[in-house]
Parts: sequence; structure tokens; C-alpha cells
Amino acid sequence: MRRTAALALALALLLALTACGAAGSQPSEETAAGTGQAGNTELTLWTFPVGGWGNSGTVSTLISAFHRENPGIRVSVKVLDYETGDGEVEAAVENGTLPDLVLEGPERLVANWAARGLMAPLNDLWEEQAAGDIYDSVRGACHDGAGDYYIYPLCMTTHCMAVNRDLFEAAGAWQYIDEQTRTWTTDDFIAAVAALRDHGMERVAAVYCGGQSGDQGTRALVNNLYSGTFTDPEHTRYTTDDERNARALELLAGMDGVVFDPDIVGTDEIEQFCAGELAMAFCWNVFMEVKQSVNDPNLDFDIFPMAFPTDDGNVNLQGGIWGFGVFDNGDEARIEAAKTFIRFMTGSDSQYTRSVLASTYWPVRDMPGIYANDQLMNEYSVFQQYLGDYYQVTPGWAEARTAWWNMLQQVGQGQDAAQALKDFAARANAAAQD
Repeated sequence: MRRTAALALALALLLALTACGAAGSQPSEETAAGTGQAGNTELTLWTFPVGGWGNSGTVSTLISAFHRENPGIRVSVKVLDYETGDGEVEAAVENGTLPDLVLEGPERLVANWAARGLMAPLNDLWEEQAAGDIYDSVRGACHDGAGDYYIYPLCMTTHCMAVNRDLFEAAGAWQYIDEQTRTWTTDDFIAAVAALRDHGMERVAAVYCGGQSGDQGTRALVNNLYSGTFTDPEHTRYTTDDERNARALELLAGMDGVVFDPDIVGTDEIEQFCAGELAMAFCWNVFMEVKQSVNDPNLDFDIFPMAFPTDDGNVNLQGGIWGFGVFDNGDEARIEAAKTFIRFMTGSDSQYTRSVLASTYWPVRDMPGIYANDQLMNEYSVFQQYLGDYYQVTPGWAEARTAWWNMLQQVGQGQDAAQALKDFAARANAAAQD
């Protein structure tokens, strides 16, 4: 691996990982809830893999601190993954076994579960002092159209892409990269793919479309190539069915070296990229690099994170916002206990810093110097300036995500891109109106 700073951060995470077993497993009650006499209120937290919060041991360490200050509340933990997590939540809805707390993003907590009446509003938390410092751009994604808040944010990041610098240099494609700004034009992208193909790579890049996992990458790729949009500014309808997005899909479908692969999702693309089978990855962010450093410390090429190519220089990257939500189980005492947990994890600067550092992402309010000595995090911070609109709270989002990868498969099979986008928009907007 090329960067000692990346390895230092990765090894720190590795210590947490190896101390607790594999991510995705459910820890024992003693590990999750701490030792000693049980408290008066028992809560369950389900957390999606939000950086280090997707690891049971990391979460248990944080919860142990909560237990020391709140002995009357005991929290057990279940770590979900993005391949099966939605199904587990839906099964819990059907069975009446939803957890008390969940850590995920507004697209699920606000646009999906709250819209279905499953979440308890958190307006009172937003009226407290600490909430006043949360960025306005984050605040706008945390409430529904009626102004009710259903997520209290913890951290954020900007998703990007990455290229294999070694391959780019060997193929003569590095000339198309602006190393300082980490940007490139659509014409640069076209030229780089051609150079890599001429260098002998059959699969330069993959438009993965086997499911919704990692779809933030394919959406950003398509929208940026010719300045297309995904929704209207008010987040009321989907606007993908225009000639700019069709032009982008036609470009990708016609490029020698770019494949539409219905057999892989974002995690598979990352594996192929890190194995040197692809020259670039569209599903990427800082935690991906940390995770790959842990999984393969002998990774032997230079990963260079990049913004997506644009035709006009105005980059719009997809953001990720994650925070806590509370399922409405009808028990006010447990709902209030869940809010106590959220206050603890996000309240004081010292604890909030620990909570954010565990995520390996960025805070949602000003915390100067939180990564002052971390070269890798400072490197990735360049992408914050390119953060685009957080449109994932548009009604009908769950259906739109499925419709998106279905549409990509159709284009990959030869269907007219403009028609495929028109069908996508009709399906997504019908869901938005339900």
C-alpha cells in the first residue's frame, strides 16, 4: 500500500476489528449491553455499516461509555449490512419486532420509514442547543415536507471515484488528470479510457447494475458527464428523463472498455478494482480506502481518489449523511430513553468527537482540527467543496433506487437510453405520488 498515513489509520481500525470479531455479527448480550446488573430500560440499536459504526466491537466500546453514565438504560446492538439490512427491517415491520434505535441516512429514515409512519419525531432534539450548529445543508435533509425531523445526524461524507494511478501512468492516461483539483473533463475521461483500452485493458470500468448497492456512484457518473440532474431542486419529482442524461448513457454504452455488468454491485466493483481488474472504481469514499487497507495491507498500486468527470467543470458529488432515528414502538419511556442515547452520542464535544472518529467520516457541524494530523482524511477533504444536492429524500426513493439499476440493465442490453430513462422517470414519479 502506498500511503503510510492510510495504513496508520487502517491499522488503528484493524485493532478495533480484530478485538471483536467479524462485522455483521451480533455480539453477545454481555458484549453489547455491558456487564453488571440489568437496567430498567432495555433498548436495541440496529446500525448499518456506517464506517466503524458498522463493526460490533467499535459500537460496543462507544456504548460502554454510555452505560457508565446511564446505568438505568441498557443497549444491545445488531450490525446490519446493505445487502440484507433492508430485508431484515421489513421482516421486523411485519413481525412487530422493530428495534428502538437505528443508525442510517435520511433516504431510509425520512423518505421511507418516516413516510410510512414507523418513526418517532425528534423535533425536541432539534430545539436543543447542540442542534443549532448543524450545517444548514444537512438540516434540510433531516425533516419531511411538514417540517418534522426524523433523524438526528452524526456524520457525513462525500462519495467520489478512484483510479489506479499506476495503470494510468503506464497507459499514458495520467495526462488527463488534474492532480491538484482531482477533477477531469468528460473529454479527458473519454481519452483516458481509450488510452487504457489501447494499453490492453478489456475492462477499464464497469457500470455495475446487479442491484442498488453502491448506486450513488452510477448516479453521480451519469449526472456529471453532461450536467444532468436526478430530481428537481424541491425534491418533489425525478428529472432524469432529459437529453443530457440520455447522452451520458449513450456515451457509456458505446465506449470500448466500459461494460454494463448486471452480475455485480458496488462492493464487487471495489473488489475488482483493488485486484487490478478495473482501472477505476465509481463506488468509492474514504472509508473504502481504509477498509481495503485493512483487508489487503499489501495492496500494491497507488489509489488516487477523483471527482467524477464533467463537461462544464461544475462537479456535483453525492453526499452521505448518517444519523440516529427512533422507531415508534408506542412506549414513550423507551422513546425517551432512545433520545437520551442520541443526546449522549452527539451532545458534548468530547463524546461527539469520539462518535465521529469511529465513523471515519466528517462531523455535521464545525469541529476544527478533528483530523488535523491525519494525512488521508485531509486528502479526501478536498471533495467536500464539490458536494452537491442531497436529493435522496425525494418521495418514492425506495422504488426509484430499484428502478435505477433496472434501467441500467436495460441500457446495457441495448435498449434506447432516452426511452429507458423515460420509463424510469415514469416509474419513480408514480411512486413519489403514492
